[in-house]
Amino acid sequence: MNKFNKEERLCSKKSLDLLFKNGSSFLLYPFRITYFFVVEPHQYPTQVVINVAKKRYKHAVDRNLIKRRTREVYRLQKGELLYSSLVNRDELLLLSLQYVGKEKYDYSFFEKKLTLALKKLANQITTNENN
Repeated sequence: MNKFNKEERLCSKKSLDLLFKNGSSFLLYPFRITYFFVVEPHQYPTQVVINVAKKRYKHAVDRNLIKRRTREVYRLQKGELLYSSLVNRDELLLLSLQYVGKEKYDYSFFEKKLTLALKKLANQITTNENN
């Protein structure tokens, strides 16, 4: 469960356009979370893309560091926080984790903030499901 396979990465241009045009989003600094459900055959309940703005972080080294930390926290937390709320759904969750922070933080900060963001996302998914 603690793997991050190729099938869990969101790469399709069509799906990305759908996510950013029709998806719901919220901001929990330093992340903007955008999500959208689609009816597609899937092996995993979620496909995720991690973005860091080139405009804010000019050096690829900095962007890659932030993406690496975000990916690692997501990989470790997705099972208990996100997948548990998606168990009974037949839909695929398209998810975007955009880093909008102004500085580079250490791993513990990423862990704390992304955990809160995933909890909030799971909460929104279950409340939307019940309505």
